[in-house]
Amino acid sequence: MASANVKTFTTSNFESDVLKSEQAVLVDFWAPWCSPCRMVGPVIDELADEYTGRIIIGKVNVDENGPISSQYGVMSIPTLAIFKGGQVVEKIVGFRGKADLVKMLEKHI
Repeated sequence: MASANVKTFTTSNFESDVLKSEQAVLVDFWAPWCSPCRMVGPVIDELADEYTGRIIIGKVNVDENGPISSQYGVMSIPTLAIFKGGQVVEKIVGFRGKADLVKMLEKHI
């Protein structure tokens, strides 16, 4: 079951919720038809629950929000990017397990 702590980012709220966020934000660029994206989804849900209040975690559906994906050079999905101060500070492409994502998050909290 999807976590209520995972935000949905769109072209209408990306600037306010990601770029202007006081906290670091992990953005999962994904699509419903992408098998690796569906594999990482439950991990994203777990992390959103475990890191509530320490980092914001959300998703961008690349099919519905193409301009955001293009702006940040998302060529393959899943792409996971951490934003701080309106800038991408780290990005990984492809499926990664929870341990790898925890290491990434801990560097930016």
